[in-house]
Amino acid sequence: MKYKMLGNTGLLVSDLCLGTMTFGGKGFWNVIGQLDQGMVNDLVKQSVEAGINFIDTANVYSEGVSEEMTGKAIRELGLNREELVIATKVRGKMGSLPNQIGLTRKHIMEQVEASLKRLNVDYIDLYQIHSYDPMTPLEETLRALDSLVQSGKVRYIGCSNVAAWQLMKALSISEYKGLAKFVSLQAYYTIAGRDLEREIVPLLQDQKVGLMVWSPLAGGLLSGKYGRTIEGAEGSRRSTFDFPPVNKDKAYDILDILHPMSKEKGVSVAQLSLAWLLHQPVVTSVIIGAKTLDQLNDNIASGNVQFSAEELQKLDEVSRLSPEYPGWMLDRTGADRKI
Repeated sequence: MKYKMLGNTGLLVSDLCLGTMTFGGKGFWNVIGQLDQGMVNDLVKQSVEAGINFIDTANVYSEGVSEEMTGKAIRELGLNREELVIATKVRGKMGSLPNQIGLTRKHIMEQVEASLKRLNVDYIDLYQIHSYDPMTPLEETLRALDSLVQSGKVRYIGCSNVAAWQLMKALSISEYKGLAKFVSLQAYYTIAGRDLEREIVPLLQDQKVGLMVWSPLAGGLLSGKYGRTIEGAEGSRRSTFDFPPVNKDKAYDILDILHPMSKEKGVSVAQLSLAWLLHQPVVTSVIIGAKTLDQLNDNIASGNVQFSAEELQKLDEVSRLSPEYPGWMLDRTGADRKI
């Protein structure tokens, strides 16, 4: 296992992070996974033994059950909480009342207490906003998060699923007002969906913000169960929950290369897809979720996959974004200012 600093901090996190969306399966989340406590304990144990020190959850996952099961696994396995980096999120609807949603000071303050209780911990290492809240002033959200950092209930703050301008605006407010800054972004990024590279990746690199990748296998499309002439088994995730959106024609072009490459290298298509992300300099940690120990072990093995320069070039060419303004103009006008 390799470790990287989380954004512009000194905090070291494993380059693979255990995702917990499959824990519990309450309500809407049963389409993602319905793992019981015994399997959750097994997955957490196997992850930690492999060197993973980073666990990501959210208050909305299975309506709080995921956090509860995560905390229970840590206790029942006798893990040292200080050796773990625990991340969770806030924003989603956590009740039927009008103020039980969003990024208001009220909702954030109530939900951090609820998450601490469910996880059964004294502090959260990384507290992330799950997306943007257009109804709440950004400064109100940032001041509430800063209060949590100052109180010691939260060590670092991060964001997820935001636009480049929203992240840059937040960083600027924090800089100007002397508030805690977002140190990481959790976002969708795969070899079959490289949209992040247009605006967000340059921003992350310029501002030294870490990147945590969610759904690195494009909702299972890059798991090896699919291809141009291969349909996923009945009950597989993509057949029951076709998300996130993917240009499937382009994805099949990529899979046309990944399938034979996997046979040649003796590794799975999923490992190749994850390994491609681990070879991207902007990526801090790739979030892996699993329903079985075999899936988890296969994903963990992606850290051992190496590519030749020719293989990386081939994968880059087939998955590269089509030129889009202003990117193509900036490349043209900036060509005479490179060393």
